[in-house]
Amino acid sequence: MTTIIQCDFDGTITQEDMGFYLLDTFAQGDWRKWLQKYRDNEISVGEFNSRAFATVKASREEMLEATLSQVKLRDGFRELVGYCQRKGFRLVIVSNGLDFYIASILNDAGLGDVEAHAAKTWFHADGLKVQYIGPDGTPLDSNFKAAYTRLFLEQGYRVVYLGNGPSDFAPASLAQHIFARDRLFDYCKEKNLECKPFDSLNDVVRGLESL
Repeated sequence: MTTIIQCDFDGTITQEDMGFYLLDTFAQGDWRKWLQKYRDNEISVGEFNSRAFATVKASREEMLEATLSQVKLRDGFRELVGYCQRKGFRLVIVSNGLDFYIASILNDAGLGDVEAHAAKTWFHADGLKVQYIGPDGTPLDSNFKAAYTRLFLEQGYRVVYLGNGPSDFAPASLAQHIFARDRLFDYCKEKNLECKPFDSLNDVVRGLESL
């Protein structure tokens, strides 16, 4: 069975959630009220992103400059990429973040060939338009990550999931193996889901050796 490593981006590959950083830096108005509604399950992640990023009037260039000056990759990411290449594992980033800054961060690190799926972003003078497109090409308002997990399972992959937050609960629950930190780790313990904790991504490389 071929192995796929499905990996979250913000807070997993990066040390900080870069989407939240960009909203803190550029959003006009109280974007966190929409975040709280999302966390309270009053709105979907798609609606949260649409409403929050619609308040951002900054240009793509301004946002990327801020992103690249702030971002810190978690230790071990390059080692994880190299390990997957050597072992023939497919490494795929599936993120609730935005495609333009994820691509820029990966390219800046010299890792632009890593497969990544995230929210599509369009820049307009009256704010950003953000939309999730599922693996079948249709728009999604929620369960973006889980839609990819289900696809990978249907394709016959053994899915190893890496994540850190609430948006990772559903896809991680579908995977055969889980590496977790922060709120995802707490969730796995609460639901009696077997998982391996990680601090750096070198911990994940070592853990993959024992699967």
